[in-house]
Amino acid sequence: GTITHLSGRILDSRGEPLRNHVIEIWQCDNNGAYLHSRSGNADKRDSSFQGFGRFLTSSTGEYYFRTIKPVPYPGRTPHIHVKVRKGDRELLTTQFYVEGEELNQRDGIYRGLGSDEARKSVTAEFKPLADSKIGELAARIDVVLGLTPRE
Repeated sequence: GTITHLSGRILDSRGEPLRNHVIEIWQCDNNGAYLHSRSGNADKRDSSFQGFGRFLTSSTGEYYFRTIKPVPYPGRTPHIHVKVRKGDRELLTTQFYVEGEELNQRDGIYRGLGSDEARKSVTAEFKPLADSKIGELAARIDVVLGLTPRE
């Protein structure tokens, strides 16, 4: 797949960074296969692709993953699953989508987000990374949680 540097920040409702929060991502490989026992096309799975990552945010709320640009699989637009935790509390489960992807408008989950503003909050532009000799991309998306710092 196309190597992508996915980054952003975890923020509270006032825009303050949230440190020591865990952000997890998981996604299918470039063949549209997930790494789990119930994947319908496990025979096509890329054994070199981990499909999962976890990152503990810094004092600035920053996170970073080196992954691939998501691809479609039957019935779904390209997306990356995301979960945010603090300790043993799950705070958010969502998906990140690719800006400008034609399949977004046919995806029931994406359309079901209700408003253009809600869809924009989970959609990122996947841009060519400057000076990359191998065609890498960069995508940046901040996650805003409805928490105040003392929560």
